[in-house]
Amino acid sequence: MSSMDADTVLYSILALVIVENALEIFIALRQVKVYRTALKVPEVLTSHMDEDTFHKARKYGLDQENFGIFKAIVMDVGLLCLELYIGLMALLWQLSVDVVDSLNLDSSNEIIVSCAFVLISNVLSTFKALPFKIYKIFVLEETHGFNKQTAGFFAWDQTKGFLVTQVLMVPITAALIFIVQSGGDNFFIWLWLFTGIISLILLTIYPIFIAPLFDKYTPLGQGPLRQSIEDLAASLKFPLTKLFVVEGSKRSSHSNAYFYGLWNSKRIVLFDTLLLNKGKADDSELPIEDKGKGCTDEEVLAVLGHELGHWKLGHVTKNIIIMQIHLFLMFLVFGNVFKYPPFYVAMGFAPGSRPILVGLLIVFTYVLAPYNALMNFAMTILSRRFEYQADEFAFNLGFAAQLRQALIKLNVDNLGFPVYDWLYSTWNHSHPTLLQRLSRLVELNDSKKLN
Repeated sequence: MSSMDADTVLYSILALVIVENALEIFIALRQVKVYRTALKVPEVLTSHMDEDTFHKARKYGLDQENFGIFKAIVMDVGLLCLELYIGLMALLWQLSVDVVDSLNLDSSNEIIVSCAFVLISNVLSTFKALPFKIYKIFVLEETHGFNKQTAGFFAWDQTKGFLVTQVLMVPITAALIFIVQSGGDNFFIWLWLFTGIISLILLTIYPIFIAPLFDKYTPLGQGPLRQSIEDLAASLKFPLTKLFVVEGSKRSSHSNAYFYGLWNSKRIVLFDTLLLNKGKADDSELPIEDKGKGCTDEEVLAVLGHELGHWKLGHVTKNIIIMQIHLFLMFLVFGNVFKYPPFYVAMGFAPGSRPILVGLLIVFTYVLAPYNALMNFAMTILSRRFEYQADEFAFNLGFAAQLRQALIKLNVDNLGFPVYDWLYSTWNHSHPTLLQRLSRLVELNDSKKLN
């Protein structure tokens, strides 16, 4: 192997990183132009969104996009290219070997060194991302009235997140290396099966054991809303077992609702910020800016009608199947190319050194980057299709007016800007824009009248 091969790999990866991020920044700049030039509330929203709220949403979107562009230039282009050029992966691997030696462990054992590498890399990644997280939460979100975190809450939240991540990642890393070492020529099949099983386990245990470490979940109290949700679930044969409200308002003013669970044990979670006045009968304790925010019970039902539509129409199952096929193809490619020596020399490793975990990172992150970009775009298109279908499902349940009102209210409460560049929206949005969804509801209503 010549040094030319390794240099070709390195400069190809650097070019790929720069081109991919240049495309993302170009698309983002198109949306920045929209934020600066779209100064009039769309006609369909004039009775729901005043000029002041519109311009607050415009400024919020502009600040978010500019921050995202700055972060991409610093982190995803400048810092990443520097790390690749100096061979940071190889330096961290050698540091991992030294740490393992200093602990009187066997540094010739790749599993042990790989676990140390994961820990060290995650510590570095955490500290690199920390300034941007702090700015986003305590400057950007704070400026626009969404941040509810204190410094102490943030610090403890980040610490818990880091510890939980390591507890999960270290044994999974050890298992991955063991499977590659012991799985024979078709190890990629065992890798795929293992990751599939782990994904199902995490889907099961995360909301039950991990999510409550970060947020407070309480059962939704007895009352008209709970009864209506239970009746809706029963009418759709949705196997609802528990119904929670999560205290998301301690973290942010943004709102959401979702369901989770496998097979015949499903749970629905409502953010307290989704509920009118956070679900409180007496709003006297709420800050003035929070009073009147949130959805009425009928609008919450419409939102859940949409979410349950995803379940009834099999969207979750379809996504799981697609992602498993996607993972299988990625592991198949990894199994066939990860031993290519120039990959490792390009990352700064000595000839003959080919750590499995590093090979996995190179193949998944860089070799398959064009495929991943196309796959993500295809999934974005499919997701938008699913969203339209779920909206139609809620429409057919009789929630047309309530869904329309809920979509508008959530957009206004979250300072969502309603105007988007077509290319930006096509490339980035997993959901249709507010105006597109409202237009689709009008089409459905007109079609119903004709029939």
